[in-house]
Parts: sequence; C-alpha cells; structure tokens
Amino acid sequence: MRHVVFVNPVGVIGGAERVLLAAVDAVRTHAHVTVLLLGAGPLEAALRERDVAVRVLPLPPVLSGLGDSQLRNSSKLRALARLASTVIAVSPDVVKFLRQFRTILRELQPTLVHSNGAKSHLLLALGGVKVPIVWHVHDFYSERPLMAKLLRNVRKSVAHIVAISDAVKRDVETIRPGVAITTVRNCVDTQHFSPLEREATLPFRVGLVATYANWKGHRVFLDALARLPSDAQGYIVGGPIYATAGSQVTREELQSHAEALGIAGRVVFLTFQPDPVSVYRMLDVVVHASTRPEPFGLTIAEAMSCGRAVIVAAAGGAIELFTDGVDAIGYKPGDAADLARAMARILDDEPLRKRLETNARMTAVRAFAPERFGNELREVHERIFNEKSPR
Repeated sequence: MRHVVFVNPVGVIGGAERVLLAAVDAVRTHAHVTVLLLGAGPLEAALRERDVAVRVLPLPPVLSGLGDSQLRNSSKLRALARLASTVIAVSPDVVKFLRQFRTILRELQPTLVHSNGAKSHLLLALGGVKVPIVWHVHDFYSERPLMAKLLRNVRKSVAHIVAISDAVKRDVETIRPGVAITTVRNCVDTQHFSPLEREATLPFRVGLVATYANWKGHRVFLDALARLPSDAQGYIVGGPIYATAGSQVTREELQSHAEALGIAGRVVFLTFQPDPVSVYRMLDVVVHASTRPEPFGLTIAEAMSCGRAVIVAAAGGAIELFTDGVDAIGYKPGDAADLARAMARILDDEPLRKRLETNARMTAVRAFAPERFGNELREVHERIFNEKSPR
C-alpha cells in the first residue's frame, strides 16, 4: 500500500498545521499516512485523535530557533555569521539529530514524503530520502533571504510543489524555477466554522485573530481602534506559538501600546485558541491586519465561513479570497486610518454588514470546502505516483 509521510517542523497548531490536518484527512483516503513531527505539542494529540500514526523527533533548540527574523535586526552578513557560528558550536547535537532523522525515514519506508514547512524542506535534503518529495509552501520565501538562499541551493530532487495561493506560486517560481507547481488553496471545515445567529449588542465587537508574529498588524489594529467611537470594543486573540527568535511581539508590548493610545479599557486580550470558532461567532467584525502580503489568510476564510463581516489587508494571496464590497471589505495594508474607515463603514451600516455576512458564508462554502481541497491534493499525489509507475 502507498505510504505518505508528512513532515512538519513544529508540534504546535497554527494555520499551517490546521492545513496539515486537512491534508492528512484527504490523503488517508488513498494511502497509509504517518506524520513525523519535529517538535512536541498539541498537534500530536490532534493527530492521534484521528487515529493517525505519529512519530516525534524534536529539533535541537539551535535549529528550532533559527529564522530570517534575525536578519531584519542586523546586517545580513553579521547575522549569517552569527547563525553559522551557533550551529557549528553545537554541531554534535545537530549531527545526532540528523542521524536520528535519517533512521526514522528509513524505518518508515515512505512511498512519498510531503513536507509542510521550510525547515522540513531543508532537513529532507539532508535526510537521504530516495522517494519523491512534495513541498507544501505556505510562505513568500523571497521575503526570507536566508531561507530563500538555502532552498535555492538544495540539490535533492523535489518532485512537486504545492502553493497555497497563486501569489505564493509566483513567488516560489523565483526560488525553484523548473519544478512543477500547483496552486491548492487552503480549506476550512465549513460545517464546523458555521454561522451562529445572535442579536447585535453594544458595544460592537471588533477583533483581530492572529499569532503574535511581528507582521500580523496588532499595532495597526490598535491604532485604528483608537480612531473609532468608544462604543467599539476591541479583541486581540492569539499568542506566541513559534520558537524562531525575534519573530514575535509580546502581550505586554501590545498592552503598553493600548495604554499609550488611551484605549486600554476597550481592548480585551484572549489567549491563543486552538479552535477559534466561538471567537469568530462572538465578534461583529473580524479584522485581518497583516502589514506584509499574506500568503493566504486562513483566518479570513474561517471568519467568512462563520458568516462574519471581514476586513482584509488587500495584498498577496489574501486578495484572491474575496470580492471587495461583496463578501468582505479591503483596505490598504498598514494604513490605520484606512482600516478605521473600513471599520466605521461596517459598524455604521447594518444592511451592509448583513449583506457581507451572507455573501461571506456563500463564498466560503463554494471556495474553501474540504472536498475541493482534498480532490486537488489527491490529484497532485496521483500524478506523482503515476509518473513513478512502470510504463
């Protein structure tokens, strides 16, 4: 029987990991599935609840903490030198990890390996894998200078690349030209992420649901909220979930910013929600505030599926998910004044809000259904299996 091994660089559950769970559900209909996690966390339990085989091999701290965020705070050459010296200094841990990584892959004997993150892509190049590898690309690698350089120089064969949006596809083509790339947009469980009718109440509840990554626009959201009347209550839902050094803001920093704006009493902070459906249903307006182009924007799709009025930072893959003024409202990324105008427009116009809610749900059911995602992902795998089969 075909055996597909998924490799994921973390054990927490973020957007890419929710996509991984959907991918596992889709692929297990035509192949045996094992997931190799390179970090401990709640993702292991979520997979075991699905009766999926799981192996866990945590990355050494020096590898789990490496990332391009460090390059934005110092010169490129100095940062690269520091990264290299750190790895060399603990090379015995890295060598031991790679030996264990190769051993597990040999034991699993996969027919195909599906890599769900950039660190996984790199490690598989060192893992001695002799079967086709699929990269599932969730990011704009050209914006990550260190990762782009490393991935560009990977010599191992990559059979296919799955991009989560056309914007990501165009970007990864610049890193790995000549490799077959298919856009397979993410999905959401539209039965789970569904509307829940409730009476509108004051204050209006406007929320940002995002990890504490630096570029998710928390300060822009707060700056926009400060421009709204006092009957708008803000919610920031999320937290730090990744280990990459220098990549995240803290709740204390955001609370201090809210205090400086004079709106501390109007902002509620909620911790990261593994299942945010109740949060979306509680909000009147869901804001996507990313200051850099979003590769996809899973929060946008989830909120639309819940029938919520959504405001989107219109750039990157996010603009592929909605029609401005029909099922969501777009605004200029990073522009707090423009975001505040979009918020006020929805809060002041109940018929517009109701129309956005209805159309958002219709779009989600049509465009983000798991069945569509599963069919497209299985087609990619089947194409690779057929290419390997004897003529």
